[in-house]
Amino acid sequence: MNVLGQKIEKAGPKDKAVTEHFKNDYKKKNYRKFAGTIVLKDNTAKFNDKTIFFDQSDKITETMLKEGLIYPQLLTEFQVDKFENEDSDRTQKRFAKIQKNWKDSFEVNNIKLSGGSELSFLSTDEKVKRFKVVCKDPKFPNLMIYYFELTDKNATKDTPIQDFIKNSKLTHIFQRTE
Repeated sequence: MNVLGQKIEKAGPKDKAVTEHFKNDYKKKNYRKFAGTIVLKDNTAKFNDKTIFFDQSDKITETMLKEGLIYPQLLTEFQVDKFENEDSDRTQKRFAKIQKNWKDSFEVNNIKLSGGSELSFLSTDEKVKRFKVVCKDPKFPNLMIYYFELTDKNATKDTPIQDFIKNSKLTHIFQRTE
């Protein structure tokens, strides 16, 4: 941990898959910030009618939520896109798509995000930083880990992390189960 309280992680044995992902399957995208009303109160962030809980001591995650970089509707859209584009079971996809409102099963709401940390071993450019955030979704037994890439074209190596996040765009999302 550094002086400002943000966590900076070094590569560990579990990070091999993440490193491989960013090396082989990486595609930069520009995700939109949340356009509606964001209400942060205590450990809750409300995005219209959707909620994300967070640990108030986790300033990285809190700032990403406050800035509208991460929000339930975006994560729902990400899950649907991931399902549609994966090379998974075609029968499962056909079955899902004949269901009425099949996308509802991917809806992200009432999740808890915690443990936001910068992954310095994945951030080689001072204008691009990659972060790991742990997600607990009450619908699933296992923890999910989200990896978010933020890009701030005006950042320097001396830009404080909070300012970097406030001035950045979300440019990549990767998710895996722990």
